[in-house]
Amino acid sequence: MKRTETRELAFQLLYSTEIQKEMEDEQIELFIQENEIQNKSQAEYIKTIFEGIKKNKEEITNLIANNLKEKWSMERISKINLAILELAIFELIYSKLPYKVVINEAVELAKKYGDDSSKSFINGILASIVKEKNLNQEE
Repeated sequence: MKRTETRELAFQLLYSTEIQKEMEDEQIELFIQENEIQNKSQAEYIKTIFEGIKKNKEEITNLIANNLKEKWSMERISKINLAILELAIFELIYSKLPYKVVINEAVELAKKYGDDSSKSFINGILASIVKEKNLNQEE
């Protein structure tokens, strides 16, 4: 399974935690069992994403909130978009993956799972964060 597919599974786990409004460690193991994830590196990647977002939730949420346009609030963001943003921001800031890859993958998730405006919304927030954090200097 490719990293893109593993990332999509991580997104699905994050989305389910947004719906349930809690991030409990048991959710990871249950998710891995239910999705029959046998590959250890995939399971580790999903655990790293989940635990990293859980640990850094406040900073990630603040980054999203600070990069919203006027008249937007966190409450207006769909759970799907929120899960995509959390995943992408974690990968940008903590995994230090190339920003172009992260944004592209996030936009693809938005196209697949979000509504018509999701891809533009996701792209705009992430581009703003890349600029704010000077992440585009890494090329």
